[in-house]
Amino acid sequence: MKFVFYTHSLVSCWNHGNAHFQRGVMRELIALGHDVLALEPQDGWSRINLMAGQGEAALTRFARDFPELADVPRTYGADFDHEAALDGADVVIVHEWTDPELVARIGRIRQAGGGFTLAFHDTHHRAASADADIAALILEDYDLVLCFGQTVTDRYLARGWGRNVFTWHEAADTRLFRPFPEAERSRDLVWIGNWGDDERAEELTEFLIEPVKALNLTGTVHGVRYPDEALERLSGAGLEYNGWLPNVEAPEVFARHRMTLHVPRRPYVESLPGIPTIRVFEALACGIPLICAPWEDAEGLFRPGEDYLVARDGDEMKTQMRRVLEDPEMAAALAASGLDRIRSRHTCAHRVQELLDILRTDAAAPRTGEMV
Repeated sequence: MKFVFYTHSLVSCWNHGNAHFQRGVMRELIALGHDVLALEPQDGWSRINLMAGQGEAALTRFARDFPELADVPRTYGADFDHEAALDGADVVIVHEWTDPELVARIGRIRQAGGGFTLAFHDTHHRAASADADIAALILEDYDLVLCFGQTVTDRYLARGWGRNVFTWHEAADTRLFRPFPEAERSRDLVWIGNWGDDERAEELTEFLIEPVKALNLTGTVHGVRYPDEALERLSGAGLEYNGWLPNVEAPEVFARHRMTLHVPRRPYVESLPGIPTIRVFEALACGIPLICAPWEDAEGLFRPGEDYLVARDGDEMKTQMRRVLEDPEMAAALAASGLDRIRSRHTCAHRVQELLDILRTDAAAPRTGEMV
């Protein structure tokens, strides 16, 4: 079958975690023998920022890091012929970051006789934090909607946004994210994530900066969009800030540290219980002990206390950090449990099979081609 994905960017993961999952899904589809095309805007925000910092070398590196995806991405501008690009497609998946006018245009192509199943893919918190934006999208010509958590699915269903709404969680690309047991864990803690404007500044202070400073730990921080004031606070806590980290390098960075954290953005905690960020899946897939600031695993994706530790406040975070550092056997058992949970339930290979199962349903049967 031929799959076409409209992405914000496949080439760039600069402040763009959705690319991680999309790359993994596309690699699994290709491994199964499907044809894949990814379309991304030539002036996409993530792509522009990546090119500003890395130049043309970023494109060369993408092809080297993901050789099976080297010929998959294609950029489009204002004059791009979307009708021609979609000719012969069996399945088209349009990501939520796609421009609303283009979302509507693709729907019209489908309605005008496009012989493909058309899906809208939502992996963001706007369904809760900016629901007017989602309500304004024209999804009536879409065959199905894929949401990355049940709470988002429930919002779509309750508000009548689209039809045939399915929950399709993110997952780890285990072709990339895996343990490196031979690596020396020379530092205590690593945090990989972006500052996130004001969506988690207080949380990062309480659960990362203050505990690290109080315990006098060694630590590394990777991410972008950290203001000067935040960088000063990291430095004051003894945390080494190393800027943007290409996603392909994250597994080896995890391997050089004894633990990592999950500090979710406030909109996810308050409005979208049950939805972790992609970093939870990826960290556990790398076999590193994980400590989480509060989030409600409403869908039972993981086993709190077995796959990761929970810290309800800054004092508990210090306690949990001490446990990991002072009890190597417990830390090893925690990491092994999380890794097993990923491998048994939450890989991109699992999600591709779920997607194919969704497409096999009568409500979303493909217009051409056969499922395999």
